[in-house]
Amino acid sequence: MSAPVKKVAETIARTVIPKASRAVTAAEAPFIEPSSTSSTTTSMPWDGWFSSFLKDKLGTERYEKIRRTVLFSPDDIHELNQQVKPLTKVPITPDGSVTAQFRYPSPGSQPPVRIPSEDKGTLYEDPYFVAYYPRDTARRALDPESPNPEAEALKLELLPQDDPRVQEAKKSLLNGPQSSPGNKGRFATGPSDFDPIGLRATMSTSQVATNKALDANMPDHLPMPEWWDKQDQVVAWYKERDLPVPLGATGWGTVPKKGRIARW
Repeated sequence: MSAPVKKVAETIARTVIPKASRAVTAAEAPFIEPSSTSSTTTSMPWDGWFSSFLKDKLGTERYEKIRRTVLFSPDDIHELNQQVKPLTKVPITPDGSVTAQFRYPSPGSQPPVRIPSEDKGTLYEDPYFVAYYPRDTARRALDPESPNPEAEALKLELLPQDDPRVQEAKKSLLNGPQSSPGNKGRFATGPSDFDPIGLRATMSTSQVATNKALDANMPDHLPMPEWWDKQDQVVAWYKERDLPVPLGATGWGTVPKKGRIARW
């Protein structure tokens, strides 16, 4: 095919053939608009020819009677096909007023997917920072080398204070866990200053920097009980009746209605 004839053929193809159903070159692919709807022309024009032939020869009433006798599920909108046809409208409400179609609207016509990223200024803003320990708050107190200092201090206060072992334990707890020297930012390629806080590489991580990162990631979204804002009234109610004050406010109705409704 000569160049002028080929150019005319391509021009006609662009105007006649739909944009999303013709072959395109790599150069023009980024500029092709995807169709927002599936093709309305069937790709299987022969589908249903036998049914049409029987209906034409037997009549609609007799054909329908035979069809309902022979077919396993005559009212199946998918015609017992596992793969849904693009033009099949599937009812999604009991009355059938609202329907849905396979891949409609097409994914290419939708807005681009928004992938949430980390907050600006955090360690995980860097996509290559994959360390988990700076915000692994769930296992913070499970490490025997770095236990919960407040709980350990309470335990030591219950022990004999004149015992040398207790005094040694309190001193050790006050000093905190001692980190290994690490490499102090010196790697095989030489000194590195890409991470001044030392959490990027485990060989330069310190316990102080880790605890600081864990403090910043400690959960603060725990809900308070319903009686928290009126605990003085709860205590006063029991004291007026010379009753022992329980932990919290017991009884029906302590959970507000809004707390019993599931929200998704």
